[in-house]
Amino acid sequence: MTATLAPAPVAAPQPRHRRSTKPLHRIAFFGLLAGTAVLYLWNLTATGYGNDFYAAATQAASQSWKALLFGSLDPGNTITVDKPPAFLWVSGVFAKVFGFSSWTVLAPQALEGVAAVALLYATVKRTSGPAAALFAGAAFALTPVATLMFRFNLPDALLVLLMVAAAYCTVRALEKASPFWLALAGTAIGFGFLTKMMQAFLVLPALALAYLIAAPTSLPRRLVHLLGAGLAVVVSAGWFIALVELWPAASRPYIGGSTNDSLWELAIGYNGLGRIFGNSGGGPGGGGMGGNGNIGFGGETGIGRLFGASMGPEVSWLLPAALIGLGAGLWFLRRAPRTDRTRAALVVWGGWTLVTGAVFSFMSGITHPYYTVALAPSIAALAGIAGRELWRGRAHFPVRMALTAMVAATGVWGFILLDRTPAWTPWLRWVLLAATAVAVLALVFGVNGRRWLVGVLVAAALLGTSGYAFATAATTHSGSIPLSGPRSQQGGGMMREGGSSTEVVQLLKATDTEWAAATVGAQSAASLQLASGRPVIAIGGWNGSDPAPTLDEFKALVAQGKVRYFVAGGRGGPGGGNSDIAEWVAANFRSTAVGGQTLYDLTAGA
Repeated sequence: MTATLAPAPVAAPQPRHRRSTKPLHRIAFFGLLAGTAVLYLWNLTATGYGNDFYAAATQAASQSWKALLFGSLDPGNTITVDKPPAFLWVSGVFAKVFGFSSWTVLAPQALEGVAAVALLYATVKRTSGPAAALFAGAAFALTPVATLMFRFNLPDALLVLLMVAAAYCTVRALEKASPFWLALAGTAIGFGFLTKMMQAFLVLPALALAYLIAAPTSLPRRLVHLLGAGLAVVVSAGWFIALVELWPAASRPYIGGSTNDSLWELAIGYNGLGRIFGNSGGGPGGGGMGGNGNIGFGGETGIGRLFGASMGPEVSWLLPAALIGLGAGLWFLRRAPRTDRTRAALVVWGGWTLVTGAVFSFMSGITHPYYTVALAPSIAALAGIAGRELWRGRAHFPVRMALTAMVAATGVWGFILLDRTPAWTPWLRWVLLAATAVAVLALVFGVNGRRWLVGVLVAAALLGTSGYAFATAATTHSGSIPLSGPRSQQGGGMMREGGSSTEVVQLLKATDTEWAAATVGAQSAASLQLASGRPVIAIGGWNGSDPAPTLDEFKALVAQGKVRYFVAGGRGGPGGGNSDIAEWVAANFRSTAVGGQTLYDLTAGA
């Protein structure tokens, strides 16, 4: 049963929300999806390949099934990307079916974004009705970092879709204490692990707690169901880890980012403890760049990090409202029945926000602002659910004051965020402030003009974030650390892949060896591979420091005539290196200057 938020000790029970049959709601829902699709797909290819590192892996996947399976950087399967490959399975299959292009690299993320908005709508609707669901879906779609990530080729798009799917399955499981739906939630989280490893687990405490509290069955059954869901997580994530560990290392690519060619070590080290604690537990490149760096690395660690110059404009537009709504909702429903579905929904989305937000705020390893896309669904859902329920109880003064606080906090914080870029559409922040003032006064004095007031409330909530989202969609992005809004082309720690001269690209195109070239670092290798369409060995992986290939392995490839050129001057990310191969090449082969770059012909004899 769903309860209306009210200050009474026990809120009055309301009938369960049924599937809406109103044509207006259906039209609004399809309008939401259509608008989201336009926002995420419009002029998408203007970005080019987006992140060259992952685009090269998609290119490799389109040419080699083994590269598709493991997420290799090149079709010759020298080394993988430094993440698990699930999101590359999607883009790789897309590129195999439709051909490799900018569109097939970027479109999968846009379509995943539309699907995530649809699933969030469906999830919120089951507990709080279509109005709350529409607001939540729109707020999610218009979060600047969501617009950024669903128009860019990073793992976070699929990760967010899978986490929202897990929340949907959990809400379905809560309705009838269904172990089947709960196991599906665990499966979604397991595949989330295969997308971006341990970040997928940040939502597990919220989902488990909600089921433990509110599932309509006995405590022993709830515990058994949770154990089953945990097993589903292990199986859905563990099968690929087992596959990698059991596959002969000599016939698969090196696991990029790991210190010992192990996917499990990558999960625990570089992409696990290394992200949380910095240098402790990190693999190659795992730490030292993180929490206290510039705008591209999250800004200073601490409780205010999500509101700071780095992460604040990405995701925090509705965060004050979401936190106020969460606190008010849990207080007003504190004596509701254990199985109350509104409170269960607040636990799901509130726990998601608090746990993920705390980790992002205090992690001291490598951190980027776009990670906050993982908070966008939960913040939007909290704002939609709490706003709808507080609106229903607005006849009660304490409830109306809580709703007023949500609106006022949203407007004031939106004004502050917009004021951080004063040269960009300066009128917008004043319109936002005016709409907020009208809404606050109307709520304080109990104005009953429902239709126009709802419009003003929605405008006050979404004006700032939507402006930033549209600016994001209208701006091209590239490199390793994209930023949303009008600031996205500022320096801010962005890493951009180096270009390749036309002369070098033409030489690579004319090769017929297994690899056209090799160079140190994945960023340089990716740009060469994308420009030439020929495989390029990324010596040392992402930042040039992975032990793959080794000097002996590289010597063997050269002796077998499998690599034509070595392109000097390659670079990785922070802290790149792997100079032993470069030194051996320089000592044994003649260099030639081509288009401003130094090449060594490895087939000319050592």
